[in-house]
Amino acid sequence: MTLDLAKIEATLLAAAEAAAAHTLPLFRTPLAIDNKFTVGFDPVTEADRGAETVIRAVIAENFPDHAIIGEEWGSSGDSDYTWIIDPVDGTRAFISGAPVWGTLIGFAHKGVAIAGIMSQPFIGETFLAVPGRATYRRGDTTTPIRTSGQTDLAPSRVFTTTPSLFNTPELAGKWRAIESATRLQRFGMDCYGYALLAAGHADLVIEPHLNTYDIAALVPIIREAGGAIACWDGTEPTAGGNVVAAATPELLEKALALVNAS
Repeated sequence: MTLDLAKIEATLLAAAEAAAAHTLPLFRTPLAIDNKFTVGFDPVTEADRGAETVIRAVIAENFPDHAIIGEEWGSSGDSDYTWIIDPVDGTRAFISGAPVWGTLIGFAHKGVAIAGIMSQPFIGETFLAVPGRATYRRGDTTTPIRTSGQTDLAPSRVFTTTPSLFNTPELAGKWRAIESATRLQRFGMDCYGYALLAAGHADLVIEPHLNTYDIAALVPIIREAGGAIACWDGTEPTAGGNVVAAATPELLEKALALVNAS
């Protein structure tokens, strides 16, 4: 089967637009917030559930035979082709009014994400990748994106959502090693940090405990922009896990070596 890349790209854009029509009217408004956890806090809102519903509808209309995995409504279908959805990545940011959340939609073939979109509709930014290119869109302007090309740890700018994700002594030691080896660390970025890495504004993102819907859409955006991304053991990150993304394969190799030595 030959992939229709133009149709995949059009579906990513249409699904993100449909999600934005649902999420934007709810952003920075009073919302009922449910907690998925009995211990701790994992928020979910009407924005998450409704956006995933409309994304699924767009995908089903265009690719009815493909499988879908979503954070809110689970898995459906059985195919080598899978769409992976996080309707609001960064729900904590969403309910705090911070515009660093995004709608993530990835497209994977046999377990490897090869196309994806990160849409931040409040700012009006879209980061998109299909095989052969990664682009940044804002308004009527679309431009190619490239990573910074950084190959060394010492001058690197690093994002993680919060150091508290490194919640065991072993994980905390790994974060301290990265922190000590790099120049600048910034927090609270969620999926936006990975998009900024792809666009050349950061050099490393490192996070543990990711689910497939947290990362699948971002994998091709980083790779098509010239970056590299893997689980800490060097394996494919589309399915999630402990993940590090880097501006170059050389920087990824150095970050993995540091993490695995700590």
